[in-house]
Amino acid sequence: MARSTQRPPRGPARPPESPFLPPAPRPQLPPADSSLQQRGVAALLLAILSLLAMVLITNLARAATVAAVALAVAVIALVLATSALSAAKRARTRRPRGAMAGVVLGVIGLLVSGLALLGFLIFSTQLNQYANCINAANTVSEQQACQTQLQNSLTNGLGAVGGH
Repeated sequence: MARSTQRPPRGPARPPESPFLPPAPRPQLPPADSSLQQRGVAALLLAILSLLAMVLITNLARAATVAAVALAVAVIALVLATSALSAAKRARTRRPRGAMAGVVLGVIGLLVSGLALLGFLIFSTQLNQYANCINAANTVSEQQACQTQLQNSLTNGLGAVGGH
């Protein structure tokens, strides 16, 4: 008796895949643990707080301190967000809500506050002179003179930093 070389197909037959059709949907992952969800939301809120602190700087005397605190808050937001994302990946669950936005906004907050802090530290003398000048100015023309003095001192300071 001759053996047949063809085997019957196992399971349901798969249709041929076309490059024009979307791929088959992947199975849904279970939701992340509630503690990871909370960590992701906390990261997002801290990142927003960091950016908000930088936007609301009005007092030049305290600007470097505010920028340093905003930098620390952005770092904490990044740590929380990345740890929530990695823990969700290890647990094979969905990404916690807000964690990816926390990473993006945390990086933006880190860059903005870091660069601002660097600028405030490099030009602290000029900014302190400007703050004292503005506080002593009584008229609009005196305030404009303070702004001109600040622009000139910053230009001279940038020339010294650049080596010109």
